[in-house]
Amino acid sequence: MGCYAHSITTFILTYHDCYLITPYLCTLKILFKLMTAYNKTFFKPLHFAKNNQKEFEIELRKEVNEYFQDKKVKRTGGWRFALKLPLVLAIYFVPFILILTGFIQNNWILALLAIIMGFGMAIIGMAVMHDANHGSASSKGWVNFLVGNVINFIGGFAVNWRIQHNVLHHTYTNVDGYDEDLESTPLLRFSPHTPKKKAHRFQHIYAPFFYSILTLYWCTTKDFEQLNRFNRLGLLKTQNTSFGVELVKLIGSKLLYYGYIFGLTIWLTDYSVVSIAVGFLLMHVVAGLLLSLVFQPAHVVETSVFPEVESDAGMEDNWLVHQLKTTKNFGTGSRALTWFIGGLNHQIEHHLFPGISHVHYSKIAPIVERIAKKYQIPYYNSQTFFAAVREHFFFLKQLGKAA
Repeated sequence: MGCYAHSITTFILTYHDCYLITPYLCTLKILFKLMTAYNKTFFKPLHFAKNNQKEFEIELRKEVNEYFQDKKVKRTGGWRFALKLPLVLAIYFVPFILILTGFIQNNWILALLAIIMGFGMAIIGMAVMHDANHGSASSKGWVNFLVGNVINFIGGFAVNWRIQHNVLHHTYTNVDGYDEDLESTPLLRFSPHTPKKKAHRFQHIYAPFFYSILTLYWCTTKDFEQLNRFNRLGLLKTQNTSFGVELVKLIGSKLLYYGYIFGLTIWLTDYSVVSIAVGFLLMHVVAGLLLSLVFQPAHVVETSVFPEVESDAGMEDNWLVHQLKTTKNFGTGSRALTWFIGGLNHQIEHHLFPGISHVHYSKIAPIVERIAKKYQIPYYNSQTFFAAVREHFFFLKQLGKAA
């Protein structure tokens, strides 16, 4: 089944385990095991058709290149990204500084600031870190490196993100067994090719819960699991690094993250540990929901194709055409939405040209749409963000009915 040999990891939580840890930690243990029940054992690259739809690829690349040449602008973010960076970082760090100053020692204020930090965390990931880890924020490599590694300060890990997102998701979008975005937990069925379970009939109801613990999973166990798995699969080589080096960095980044999130807050404020923990959970619930509700409607919808890989035959489509068939735009008429989510409502343009900064997507979108229609290749678009979310949950329900 694709590049990975899947085996369901048997999970048995014994009475002794539950006795030694609190009910809360016991619950988290169950949830995080459910989030990582597939054990991937080897990686085998897929090959896309090089000659199919070649005329479309040549014309599209030519016209997009001409746009930048005619306008005499770089493909990177330029001054607009430079202006945006401090504003986006402020959405996360200013509320945190206000918490540390203790200007108002009130649990409701703490909760409100934590929620704002959750929005800030998600917006940092989508609006600035995302471009940087694709190398499109700046023409200077060190700028992309620094901004890309901001994810380490908000609970994630840059190397894992680049492998899962750039290497696997962008290359093999919606290909079961390759695109890890389809495999968050066995309790969610994102692809028609995913094994069916009775619980999937209700996934459109309980999916938001799993979405809400997405970043909580990242900042606790997932990064360690992923680093180990990517090392076994040989994918760390794509980042020119080694397991030992990245493990040291990962441990250091987690110590730094928990050190300032919990350590500084406990040290400098009079909030109780329980209040701080609740604020921490609120922040991650907001961030997880927002990230999931932006990324999932771009691919896990009824219009998207979920190609099956037959043996060593490879893919029948050109890579660019594959991206168009598996991706959908939404709410592209909203400048505010485009700003806050880093152009990820222009998912088609992003997947076709990940090396171009999101500040240019609205300009090249008409070029992409026109040429796609000329060659009778689908160009999917939902009018609004909320319409896209509805379509996503409708598709989850359809996939659940099939189970």
